[in-house]
Amino acid sequence: MNIVEKLAGLIRDTSSSLPPDVEAAIRKSFRGEARGSSASVVLGTILDNVRLARKLGSPLCQDTGTLAFYVDAALRRKVSPVVVKKAVALATARGYLRKNCIDSVTGKSYDDNCADGAPVIHYVDWQKPGCVTLVMKGGGSENMSRQYSLPDASLAAGRDLAGVRKCILDAVRKAQGFGCAPGILGVCIGGDRATAYEVAKEQLLRPLGAAGASKDATLRRLEKEILKDANSLGIGPMGLGGKTTLLGVRIAARPRVPASFFVTVAYMCWACRRGEVCVLAV
Repeated sequence: MNIVEKLAGLIRDTSSSLPPDVEAAIRKSFRGEARGSSASVVLGTILDNVRLARKLGSPLCQDTGTLAFYVDAALRRKVSPVVVKKAVALATARGYLRKNCIDSVTGKSYDDNCADGAPVIHYVDWQKPGCVTLVMKGGGSENMSRQYSLPDASLAAGRDLAGVRKCILDAVRKAQGFGCAPGILGVCIGGDRATAYEVAKEQLLRPLGAAGASKDATLRRLEKEILKDANSLGIGPMGLGGKTTLLGVRIAARPRVPASFFVTVAYMCWACRRGEVCVLAV
């Protein structure tokens, strides 16, 4: 199988099949909600959707999202932007993706989902050798992402972890079930405005559960605290009430300059679509 076909297969599988860790988190939350409650009904419907999408090979969500590829830097020549775009165009033609790419100036649709800057391709040195990871992030969840600059007088948030916590919980409150809750948060503390969003989104690659928890004890504790606090707000799935507002929180920190202190939150919906394929044996 050539690389274009492998990448098209990655797009198909990522679009139609929820990762096991995310599905397990939803099932755990479903068991924790009161039987017959709005939260239980919503989570049960989500699980039905997950099952049917996988069985039929159909997209989990009509919004097949922004496609972000994380490619082993050693594959830069073999998995070039041209190759990736051929795979995206092929996947679109086969119905794995909807026509989901719009020119921001003219309003024109790029019917093959390919344009300058689409899909998004990152060549990274932390990827598994010979492998490519894909994340599909829908617009509803992207709209709920936020960035804060500390200190923030409106939140009484200072330049410390207590202030960071206030910012993250404010992002959860402002989402109020939009972005297809229950959500997952990727967070970057520090960095500059642009790279902080990139780092925050990269945290969504980390699995839910103990395996994906931060290796830093302070950040690991903060992840647990925010998840607990967010799920005590009563917002619940789709904002209809319940114990499950978030499925997980993943936090990273980056150095900053003295004048700036950003807290960047990348919100992901329950359909946390990520997949991986090794295109070359190493």
